[in-house]
Amino acid sequence: MKVFITKDKRAGSQKAFDLMQQEMENGAKVFGLATGSTPEVLYEVMTESDTDFSDITSINLDEYVGLSPEDPQSYRYFMEKHLFSKKPFKKTYVPDGLAEETKESERYNKVIAENPIDLQILGIGTNAHIGFNEPGSSFDSETRKVALVESTIESNKVYFENEEDVPRYAFSMGIKSILKSKKIILMAYGKNKAEAIQKMIEGPVTEDVPASALQNHPNVIVIVDEEAGSLLNR
Repeated sequence: MKVFITKDKRAGSQKAFDLMQQEMENGAKVFGLATGSTPEVLYEVMTESDTDFSDITSINLDEYVGLSPEDPQSYRYFMEKHLFSKKPFKKTYVPDGLAEETKESERYNKVIAENPIDLQILGIGTNAHIGFNEPGSSFDSETRKVALVESTIESNKVYFENEEDVPRYAFSMGIKSILKSKKIILMAYGKNKAEAIQKMIEGPVTEDVPASALQNHPNVIVIVDEEAGSLLNR
């Protein structure tokens, strides 16, 4: 892993965008994308740029089960709002939160197989989940319906008006699928991510720390601010 420590989220997002542009210049055609507060500024930088993404295919990591694409809390809605409506892509894939579990898992695994991801953007949960691969997720997992743990539900409450509206399940790209990406950029900002970052980079590789699987990938770049990187020993 290569680690970059930046002064803040804006600087980290600019670094990620510069690396994204380099990959496009080297022929990248498929991006794996994430949602949530971590990549929001990256998408701002992308939309503010003159870069043309109309030849790029995007594949998102996950989607809440039970939410339609038109639901303001869905990840499809998030992506349309923050990126796709402002920067046209060749093709955009997000799991269908209303689809039947087995059929949607098979469909999405096929999408990933037919569009090998050149560059995957990741965030990380406070419990070191990537995508919605919670602690205990198999490193051999592919796209599937997953149950969200209490800490993830707690973190997601801020986005919903009522606690009972927070989804308990999601479709998520699996760890095996993520690791097939040719290059991975993981971003993390803030002190609440420091422990997860330290375990991911310096701890043992274990399914109890899903992001530690990235230690087995040959081409991972980690971008953190000083707070998120504060517990790193080297």
